[in-house]
Amino acid sequence: MNVILLERVNNLGDLGDEVNVKPGFARNFLIPKGKAVQANTANRSVFEGRRAELEATADVLLGAAKVRAEKLTEYTLTVVVKTGEEGRLYGSVGTQDIATGITADGFEVARSEVRMPEGVIRTAGDYDVTLQFHSDVSIEVKVSVVPE
Repeated sequence: MNVILLERVNNLGDLGDEVNVKPGFARNFLIPKGKAVQANTANRSVFEGRRAELEATADVLLGAAKVRAEKLTEYTLTVVVKTGEEGRLYGSVGTQDIATGITADGFEVARSEVRMPEGVIRTAGDYDVTLQFHSDVSIEVKVSVVPE
């Protein structure tokens, strides 16, 4: 299924690109979230008319993401958890715990913006966690998991 992207999508394309994706991905994610429209003659002409507006919106979102990222440089989150022998946690520290901790310190972070490619944290120690505010803006934040 061919779609026209209305914003930059990671690993897919940039604003205005016409890409071929699987129909389920287009119907269930891209089109309902407003990230793309089906590529046809009518939508192409509508997109060309809205191109300047969409580019301005994308620039505003990118600027806001950069401001949020600058506020969190040199930031360290300390999470206090119960641990057992040898520093192993009772449970784990995941994306929701990290997002909640950063939000409690006065910064606005959603769970979906926290990236943990190695999975949840199960032992005490210091870790680097990526926060991705925009497809072009991501920063590393130190997370220190300490025993209670």
